[in-house]
Amino acid sequence: MLDENEDFLEEDLTDSISADEESSGLFEHLNIKVDKNQEPLRIDKFLLIHRQNSSRNKISQTCRAGNVVVNGNPVKQNYRVKPGDEISVLLAHPPRENVIIPQDVPINIVYEDDDIVVVDKDAGMVVHPGFGNWDGTLVNALAFHFSKDPSYNSDLDRVGLVHRIDKDTSGLLVIAKNEYALSHLAKQFFDRKTRRLYWAFVWGNVQDDEGTITGHIGRHPKNRMQMYTYVDGSQGKHAVTHYKVLERFRYMTWVECKLETGRTHQIRAHMKHIGHTLFNDERYEGNIIMRGVNLPKYKQFVQNVFEVLPRHALHAHTLGFIHPVTKKEMYFESPMPKDMQDAAERWRKYLDNN
Repeated sequence: MLDENEDFLEEDLTDSISADEESSGLFEHLNIKVDKNQEPLRIDKFLLIHRQNSSRNKISQTCRAGNVVVNGNPVKQNYRVKPGDEISVLLAHPPRENVIIPQDVPINIVYEDDDIVVVDKDAGMVVHPGFGNWDGTLVNALAFHFSKDPSYNSDLDRVGLVHRIDKDTSGLLVIAKNEYALSHLAKQFFDRKTRRLYWAFVWGNVQDDEGTITGHIGRHPKNRMQMYTYVDGSQGKHAVTHYKVLERFRYMTWVECKLETGRTHQIRAHMKHIGHTLFNDERYEGNIIMRGVNLPKYKQFVQNVFEVLPRHALHAHTLGFIHPVTKKEMYFESPMPKDMQDAAERWRKYLDNN
């Protein structure tokens, strides 16, 4: 059981198939844009590298069926991949999310025992396979990690995710290694008995040192890629976010957020609602200059900070819960990641010099 956490995977907010695929009865299983440094290579060999669970025969059959498409056109298995090519593999059945391919992807495990694993996730890593991200995820990495343990004999049909954070959010997650641990932890999240604090950089100088944002969270009425705050409660689900200012940077503020509820994109939608969109949050228009002065020097400074912090500034800083077996209280803290540290330091220097 998954709680409806603040940051579900990005694919949860997009259609599972495009309009073209829907009309043709095909589902996209893989989408790759070929690197600019790629040497010419037969596409069947190229796909073998990127589809570790496929055989060359399967790839050849898929090509013969016209279901390997490059730059919008079906190709044969002897097509030579070129830099910049856009490759799609389209099949007649939906991708199977329950088939988890173990992959040797580096992850930062901060705690592990027979029942749970706590991971400090890097920004940029998708948590669970889904449309557009079928491999290279945290779940693929955990499946590989568990496969190395001869004593691991989970009765789960998937890695035991209790909660998720968004692809570009960094920070702490707990994963169950057996059904009992999964059920016990899921109940704690459902009952709001876990301890979670997030750090965020938001645009503007937040007026109050502390505050509470209350408003239902639901799909945006016009932009379905965003969530929206419905203060009147007409749509969505009840949501409450408590925030506290940790440091002010004149045009940006470092805030700590405590979630009383756990809705999709709760922090992102609530902070945007009060006029303080997350810094460099592209989905919520935080990747434009929203505060400051109209000077070329300032604009260039902000662009430089965007390059240092090329994602929305949100970090799952703490995680506390009761261990499902020992019943002891577990508490973990994740330090601020380097990209957020560098961004904060640049703001401090800017304020000192201006």
